[in-house]
Amino acid sequence: MSKDFHSNEALIAKRKKHFLPTALLYHNQPLQLVRAKGEYVWDEQGRRYLDAIGGIVCISAGHNHPRIKQTLIEMLERDEIQHTSTLYLTRYPVELAETLIAEAPDGLDRAAFTNSGSEANELAFMAARQATGETTVINLRHGYHGGTAGTLAQCGHHSWRFRSQPNTAATSALEPYCYRCPFNQKPDSCDLECAKNVETTIQTSTHGRIAAMIIEPVMGVGGFISPPEAYFAEVTRIVHEYGGKYISDEVQTGAGRCSSEFLLTKGLNIDADIVTMAKGFGNGAAIGAAVMTTEVADALDGKLYFNTFGGDPLQTAQAKVTMDIINEEKLADNAVAMGQRLFDGLQQLMQRHRLIGDVRGRGLLLGMELVKDRKSKAYASAEAAALMDQCKDNGLLLGKGGLFGNVIRIAPPLSITAGQVDTMVDIIDRSLSELDQQGRAA
Repeated sequence: MSKDFHSNEALIAKRKKHFLPTALLYHNQPLQLVRAKGEYVWDEQGRRYLDAIGGIVCISAGHNHPRIKQTLIEMLERDEIQHTSTLYLTRYPVELAETLIAEAPDGLDRAAFTNSGSEANELAFMAARQATGETTVINLRHGYHGGTAGTLAQCGHHSWRFRSQPNTAATSALEPYCYRCPFNQKPDSCDLECAKNVETTIQTSTHGRIAAMIIEPVMGVGGFISPPEAYFAEVTRIVHEYGGKYISDEVQTGAGRCSSEFLLTKGLNIDADIVTMAKGFGNGAAIGAAVMTTEVADALDGKLYFNTFGGDPLQTAQAKVTMDIINEEKLADNAVAMGQRLFDGLQQLMQRHRLIGDVRGRGLLLGMELVKDRKSKAYASAEAAALMDQCKDNGLLLGKGGLFGNVIRIAPPLSITAGQVDTMVDIIDRSLSELDQQGRAA
């Protein structure tokens, strides 16, 4: 094979030829990442970057953690079976289930494993519908729950949906987006109209009974929108009053990223019937999970549910050792402390750079919304892309989200240090100043 095939230009050309046209690439000059360790990644030229997006919120314990590597190497050297399906017994998914249930909110005592967060949410929909006998699932505008047919039906972003996308048995409530409150309220005048709108939605868009409502404790693709804590108690009360099951989508918020608890649902005392997760749960392995109450799980009795790769030894072993690392190295506590340090640093940047309209999030899941001016809050989408590129050139990788791509998403590994947090803030500060000098930022 020609060496040229491995150049960035050749890889881009091959992707355009062979991949779907929906395939995304970050940056005006896309990166080819070839190596990673801890909080850093390297490109093919050997240049190092501080990874502040964690493989799109996937890296929790750090890249290539020695214990994860050793676990997998030893399994391969012992010729342990790599694939069994769930039709045969193996200890790894059982051990993972026990560990996960011990970290779950009280009453969630049944677990199932999937290949992704999308599949975990599909399973949650199926279980809730089977348990209630109803079909309608309520979602939130700006929410995102995966790329499969059922999850895209619950998607609150036009750019992720397709003309032919079936949207049956789905309806949307208004988003708890404090910075752009759909009810034009301020924190001092808020009466949780966003939570009460869930009841209005049920009363006007359904026959009065629902199967479930699905909510991310912090809305990921939506731009790390973080609802007020009181929102969840009111919404869970409404959902249960109308016969539904509450699904807490922790694909991005889980694995110790947003709370001293492994799951933010537990940290916020959200009365959930089902919690789903993926991404950081396996430190980048292709594994998702759903935990649910016995009542919901027992409703599936008499039916068959099968996932070919839903209990494979390598993936479940990696998720188990990831959980052990997060617990033993106290990474959830570190995420809270470093998240506060980062939040405070970004708030200080907000005083110096008017392009920053809002800083929000929980733990190490923080968003920085960029606006052309703070009065109109006009979306600074091009400026967000430019800032990502400038930070990349300065050795820092960031993500972006929001309905119009104007929210910088920051989600580094939970192992990040105070010095690395300060470096992140310094690079963002310097990059904003450089863009200002170039006339590319407001």
